[in-house]
Amino acid sequence: MTSISEQLAVMKTNTALAEAKRAKTTNNNDVTDSNMFLKLMLKQMEYQDPTEPTDNSQWLAQMAQYSSLEAMNNLNTKFGSVADQLSKMNDTIATNASITQTLSLIGKDVVLNVPQTDEEGITTYKQIQGTVSEASFEGGDSLIKVDGRNYPIGYVKAIK
Repeated sequence: MTSISEQLAVMKTNTALAEAKRAKTTNNNDVTDSNMFLKLMLKQMEYQDPTEPTDNSQWLAQMAQYSSLEAMNNLNTKFGSVADQLSKMNDTIATNASITQTLSLIGKDVVLNVPQTDEEGITTYKQIQGTVSEASFEGGDSLIKVDGRNYPIGYVKAIK
């Protein structure tokens, strides 16, 4: 078994390496927290009473806590990247569904509910019936052409 002074030297080296890595990366609270944990543990070792050294089981418990902290930090980082990927996939699926829905209306008879606002700010709805002649996509919006005019797909009230 290694002596406490050897363990202390190893921990100081590991802390120095972690500090060097942290300096190269962006400011990350998880890294700072784990480094703080190691620094506190090293200070505890430096200032312990030599006549009553800390029990080895306490050191093992603290090392287990440190290992758990590192594992949780790694999981947190990985879960964050998984969540980002899932969000991107969800956006792609929603976009593809909108495109498919819009394209499926070509050649179909539709009833549109088109809002019209008068000078007083009152909105009424005019129903327009016609056949969808084409579909287009502008600025993320799906448009259908009925009787020579483009309308957002959200105006569709019925499909015949």
